[in-house]
Amino acid sequence: MKAVTRQVNDVTIVDLSGQIKLGEGSSVVRDTVKDLVGKGRKKILLNLGNINYIDSSGIGELVSAFTSVRNQGGELKLLHLTKKVHDLLQITKLYTVFDVRDDEAGAIAAFSS
Repeated sequence: MKAVTRQVNDVTIVDLSGQIKLGEGSSVVRDTVKDLVGKGRKKILLNLGNINYIDSSGIGELVSAFTSVRNQGGELKLLHLTKKVHDLLQITKLYTVFDVRDDEAGAIAAFSS
């Protein structure tokens, strides 16, 4: 699993690719978000467009990332969900918890100033 971070204005976009699953995949998400929050980044957008698999542990990491960013007074949004990830979030009723966007520019604009 890979995470590439880029900055657009004051929003940090994390382009994730591969699998978010028990072990390495979920720790990449955890470590990346923890690092960003530690650097004072408050607006984080996770791009899941290239995630081809996610398990329950991966879903747990997304929830954990969301909670830790929120606890620091920040916002975390999800971008470009694949059908599998979308369906999993619907089934687990977490789709309503996350702010999910399909358009990067719209997602960036949706962060509060």
